[in-house]
Amino acid sequence: MEEFQQINQPLLINSLTDEAKVAFYKKTYTHLAMAVLLFVLVETIFFQIPPLLEFSLSLTQGWSWLLMLGGFMFVTNYAEKMALSSHDRNKQYLALLLYVIAEAFIFIPLIFMAMITAEDGGAEILNQAAILTLSLFSGLSAIVLLTKKDFSFLKSILAIGFFIALGLIVAGVLFGFNLGLWFSVGMVVLASGSILYQTSNMVHKYSEDQYVAASLGLFASLMLLFWYILSILNRS
Repeated sequence: MEEFQQINQPLLINSLTDEAKVAFYKKTYTHLAMAVLLFVLVETIFFQIPPLLEFSLSLTQGWSWLLMLGGFMFVTNYAEKMALSSHDRNKQYLALLLYVIAEAFIFIPLIFMAMITAEDGGAEILNQAAILTLSLFSGLSAIVLLTKKDFSFLKSILAIGFFIALGLIVAGVLFGFNLGLWFSVGMVVLASGSILYQTSNMVHKYSEDQYVAASLGLFASLMLLFWYILSILNRS
């Protein structure tokens, strides 16, 4: 019985043929593109619901923002664990959907800021942020896919970086100081490292049936990068 279960265990991506690896990558990036499109759709719907828009904007100050951030971290952590700990495709899809909705909600204030500060309703800023984000994401992904280098060593560095960033965000809220441009620049660097790490995981760590979970990891890093590039452009 144990031997039968071992035989039917999904293969790690490293043990697949080149053709199977390419198929896995295609599925992963297809689901990533679908997640981005779903994010745009959900965000558009959210902006058509005034009570939801007002509620989100009311959570951008002081302790309310910390509670919103804490709720977002809880939901995203739950979604990531659900996707990574299960080989059930339905659970992976549910985790990705949950994550996309959470991202769309927390992005409301930032996109609203772009819309009210730009003369064209924020279209130019959003387009610039999207182009810069996709360009940097594509370049970093290409580095991993072409070199096949394992960037798993970044895990500890990223964990420390995100812990420090979270501490600065909490301190900024509690003591009322603006984290400034250089914090956003530092977070862009951190997000870039996360993209290298998540793409490396896609190449080396996942099982052949976890392309939805792999796309969730990439989507999380992509949206983190988009958030801080958009923050920088909003400042300018």
